Amino acid sequence: MATCNKKELLIGVVMLGVALGYLLMTLQLPGHSGIDAAFVPTLLSAMLCLLGALQLFSAFTSVPANVAPSDSESDAAPAERSDVATVIKTLTLIVGYVALLNPVGFPIMTAVYLYLQFVVLTPLDTRCNHLLYALIAVVTSALIYLLFREAFDLMLPSGLLPF
Repeated sequence: MATCNKKELLIGVVMLGVALGYLLMTLQLPGHSGIDAAFVPTLLSAMLCLLGALQLFSAFTSVPANVAPSDSESDAAPAERSDVATVIKTLTLIVGYVALLNPVGFPIMTAVYLYLQFVVLTPLDTRCNHLLYALIAVVTSALIYLLFREAFDLMLPSGLLPF
């Protein structure tokens, strides 16, 4: 088995192990009839188990690519730096989102976070469509807030908004 497949296999095993542990913890949550606080964690853990199984299946069925010549290593270095910068920016956005969620509120912070995350994840050679990003962020934030408030009857922090 090639080194690449061993890494993919290890990732799949770890992902499936974490998913099964998470599933066992969510099954210990007290349940009620219908949709309750245990529904979303159970759903997420089931999806994570599915992703882990797909990762394992992919590791066993994929054919390893041949190692490219050393010329491609110089091309990969800028992309790798860009990936590290994107991860650092994403982690910074997550920390800022969590820190400001309660005082500013879910609707505003989620819209701001989504917009900034869209900008961060836009490839460098692609022009950002700021209007579309802002529209998607605001609509998504409002829909999620209303879904939790009206359908699940769970209050999210409204922060600066008067409702």
